[in-house]
Amino acid sequence: MKLTNEKVVVCGGGGFIGGHLVKALLDNGVNVVRAVDVKPLDEWYQKTKDVENLSLDLRDKANCYKATDGIQVVFQLAADMGGMGFIENNKALCMLSVLTNTHMLMAAKDSGVERFFYSSSACVYNGDKQKTPDVVALKEEDAYPALPEDGYGWEKLFSERMCRHFEEDFGLLTRVARYHNVYGPLGTYDGGREKAPAAMCRKVIQAKASGKHEIEIWGDGHQTRSFMYIDDCTKGTQAILESDIDEPINLGSSELVTINQLVDIVEEIAGIKLKRTYKLDAPKGVNGRNSDNTKILDHLGWEPSIRLKDGMAKTYEWIESQMLAPVTK
Repeated sequence: MKLTNEKVVVCGGGGFIGGHLVKALLDNGVNVVRAVDVKPLDEWYQKTKDVENLSLDLRDKANCYKATDGIQVVFQLAADMGGMGFIENNKALCMLSVLTNTHMLMAAKDSGVERFFYSSSACVYNGDKQKTPDVVALKEEDAYPALPEDGYGWEKLFSERMCRHFEEDFGLLTRVARYHNVYGPLGTYDGGREKAPAAMCRKVIQAKASGKHEIEIWGDGHQTRSFMYIDDCTKGTQAILESDIDEPINLGSSELVTINQLVDIVEEIAGIKLKRTYKLDAPKGVNGRNSDNTKILDHLGWEPSIRLKDGMAKTYEWIESQMLAPVTK
């Protein structure tokens, strides 16, 4: 199907990905009528005019019925999450997102929703397949036998199964994408929930501004990841929702880099070289993770392709503008 006049809600619309998704859908002519997020409106990363912006805690079942009232399509991105420093130290909070997903599926079923998109995560993948930096790219079937990231990954994997069974038992058409490390402007870059690309930009900007040309890296710097720019994420999200892909599918870049190489890229953007120290006891996640994009290429003839150096340049520019902006009284 192609989204046309269907009424759409974006849950988690006040967050980083959700805010970008609302704007991207509107730019594509999609009828986004509502954005919902637990944060107070003045704390949303982006607010869009001509959309009903609601501050609702979707862990509460009654609020999920408010979110889905009169809606045909749901993009369910709402979750309590952050970078590795957050999810490794807040496992219970991450698990409680199961309330949001459970109640949103129930409300969607009862409200006659036609399509339901769920944003899962690469954290669902079996940890035994991610022990070395020289990782083989993860195929969708590598989620089983199950050994996901403790807390956050288990909740995501369970919610994937709920989507599957709501489709089987109740006919609610569901689509599931496993996001791989999304980054870009207009997101969080400090405070503990930021992810590696934003954290590296912040640290390099701080080092350059302070004249103390040093940077602390979590882990030994050899752990590997792929990072997906936000524009690829929003494009893939809409395409997967509209597709006939009836199984969880990777949505991530296949451009694999080490954390040290990520720092190299940010240093080059900033025009500076820094002395590196390594915090080996800091949360760092698995040693290696990359996205196998065979299935998304087969289904859509497309994969995330914005180069890391290009996306990081835009991200760095935005974070620098925020950090170095004059303080107004």
